[in-house]
Amino acid sequence: MNLKNITTALAVASIAPLGAEQLDVEKDELKFGFIKLTDCAPIVIAKEKGFFEEEGLQVEVIAQPNWKQLLDNVITGELDGAHMLSGQPIAATIGFGTKEHIVTSYTLDLNGNGITVSNDIWEQMQENDEKLDSPTPPHPITADSLKPIVDEAKEDGKKLPMGMVFPVSTHNYEIRYWLAAAGINPGFYTSTDLKGFTDGDIELSTTPPPQMPATLESGKNVAYCVGEPWNQQAVAKGIGVPVVTNYDIWKNNPEKVFGVTKSWADANPNTHIAVTKALIKAGKWLDAEEDGKLINRDEACRILSQPNYVGADFDIIKNSMTGYFFFQKTDKREMPDFNVFFKYMASYPYYSDGVWFLTQMRRWGQITEPKPASWYAETAKSVYLPEVYMSAAASLIEEGSLTAEEVPAEDFDGYKEPTTDFIDGIEFDGKKPIEYLNSHKIGNKDPESLATQ
Repeated sequence: MNLKNITTALAVASIAPLGAEQLDVEKDELKFGFIKLTDCAPIVIAKEKGFFEEEGLQVEVIAQPNWKQLLDNVITGELDGAHMLSGQPIAATIGFGTKEHIVTSYTLDLNGNGITVSNDIWEQMQENDEKLDSPTPPHPITADSLKPIVDEAKEDGKKLPMGMVFPVSTHNYEIRYWLAAAGINPGFYTSTDLKGFTDGDIELSTTPPPQMPATLESGKNVAYCVGEPWNQQAVAKGIGVPVVTNYDIWKNNPEKVFGVTKSWADANPNTHIAVTKALIKAGKWLDAEEDGKLINRDEACRILSQPNYVGADFDIIKNSMTGYFFFQKTDKREMPDFNVFFKYMASYPYYSDGVWFLTQMRRWGQITEPKPASWYAETAKSVYLPEVYMSAAASLIEEGSLTAEEVPAEDFDGYKEPTTDFIDGIEFDGKKPIEYLNSHKIGNKDPESLATQ
């Protein structure tokens, strides 16, 4: 933890003495928003299992129609906080789309997304790669066998339509990453093209998650990237084939965060810690294991299947949340880390996660001008609040609900170790954003001199 974080954590701790059963919260009646996806689970579980109540909080959890409305409702104060796309706090803070300083003290989950193609596209991919013509093809599946289909459509004057959930969603960056790794240009954003179609080989458009299967069935999209249960829904309905998960695009990637406005965080420091404490307990409950088995996931799936939460069939939610993933009805695979809520120190708000999203925004033109490496670090540190997380964790450790080994050390600097766990094997080092940006064949490139600025 850097000096700024230690100082802030100590200041917060002086407001909220460690070991207290409940903090002296500034606001005890709260409204949190979510989208109907399984990765809203920590918020839902914190309410349903009484973790919010244990912290002296009465929380109403309210479904939102789409990501834009969710963010708008947080900004206006209609909601105190929300289940957010990892890119939303960053984009709002830098002014891509709606401008507002949004912060996060908690990462809700890792992984959890998939890319699904229509049956027709899958059949053509199988024709292009005979290894795929199997009830259990080898994984991960790259977009190499999709490229000839994209090229043929372009020759006929068409661009294949594909879906993602929001311009600053992980889904947008993941499907772009997957396509670009195979030489398919997903298109660029410009100051005059806010749809991101410029120079694209395909057309990637926004579709709300629950509507994804219907767009595939109707032919509006031939592929999409979305969270669960909407990939498993395509398998259950027999309308498409999930070909890859984001675990294979970027192993243990951050997916959603819990976001609030900075003004709310400043006005409610103890409440923020109390909320974070409850979410940590919920994440730990979700990932609890005995003999290698996730012991609480069935119960979580039952809760999430309720109509006021995700509202999908229990069996469909269970398909991906209990350690397995169906790529086809004949292709059920063990994927114990498809949803990770706590282990691997998953819920800590890493600066390096923020830097990755910023590189993707720049790569695809959402950030229109080159920025120095120092800007990436400063921006991530203005959004991610590890000091709040560590204050919450310290309180839980004092209470006996958490151990010191389950969170980063106090002198941790907020950056994960460099990794090559991407589908193309390119190394990401959060401290080297310019080098990473320039390492990709497709995407904006910036002057190397910015790496030392």
